[in-house]
Amino acid sequence: MRRVDVTLGQIVRDLGGEPVGSTSRSVTGIASLESATSSDVSFFSSAKYANQFAQSQAGCVVVKKSDWALAHSKGYQGAAILTDDPYVYYARLTQWWRKQIDVDANSAGATQPSIHPSAVIAPSAHIAKDVVIGALCVIEANAVIGARTRLAPRVTVGEGCAIGSDCIIHSGVVIGADGFGFALDQATGEWLKIEQLGAVRIGNQVEIGANTCIDRGALEDTVLEDGVKLDNLIQIGHNVRIGKHTAMAGCVGVAGSANIGAHCTIGGGAVVLGHLELADHVHISAASVVTRSIHLAGNYTGIFPLDDNNQWEKNAATLKQLHALRDRIKKLEN
Repeated sequence: MRRVDVTLGQIVRDLGGEPVGSTSRSVTGIASLESATSSDVSFFSSAKYANQFAQSQAGCVVVKKSDWALAHSKGYQGAAILTDDPYVYYARLTQWWRKQIDVDANSAGATQPSIHPSAVIAPSAHIAKDVVIGALCVIEANAVIGARTRLAPRVTVGEGCAIGSDCIIHSGVVIGADGFGFALDQATGEWLKIEQLGAVRIGNQVEIGANTCIDRGALEDTVLEDGVKLDNLIQIGHNVRIGKHTAMAGCVGVAGSANIGAHCTIGGGAVVLGHLELADHVHISAASVVTRSIHLAGNYTGIFPLDDNNQWEKNAATLKQLHALRDRIKKLEN
């Protein structure tokens, strides 16, 4: 990682927390407990890493007060920053660290142009203040990009689509591709294209991973509300709505017109079928297929467990007979 020279006092001044040890102590990097050296700051947030914590060479560890006493008693000799939620503190620390890197780069005269000269931007597009647009991006007519949003190289923002402020859009993302809409002409067997006349509206502080595609709506807009986080290689179909602060891991597929609530999580490779509704605080396990609406918050899983292939085939064959077995049991009960 890129190193900068800061003190614990600077970190605590900006991020809070209770320091243990000298605040003038210098650190130059962030590292895991296992790989950290005396010039690194690390964090401890899970009991399963207790041995690594006790043996860590980190110069400083971000930790809960209750865990600090235990680790110190087992031999950890470094400094600490005590906080209620070390993992959240770590996240904020990485953001703070990035700003220090940028400050160093600017002072060294290494500033980059905010809009790369190879980007193609329609004259009618509205680009707000402090937007960064990378190489080979395409911003089409009447698109809107909010303040302080960053577009990595090769992002495409389609006609009339809007992105809020403080967003991060990674390379290869396509916002506003046509939704998958076709009508079958029974007389000719021909698929007739349904023109996609809506757009995509993305809120503030949204992050979209590399090569993710968000389709424009057929009539209404596809909507991602504030704080949504999408991983790489995700497909969001037309007219989908995703509520505030919902997060999806890689390779999720959401079919058209699904309505997903706020503060939901969807694990990698999961699929949500079209026109379904997920309530707020619904959590879907990886590789699950959501085939019905979910109206109550909670954790949901729909995965046929992995097994030896011969055993799996036997179980699958039995599964096909469940309906007939149910009818037989009903007759026996009667």
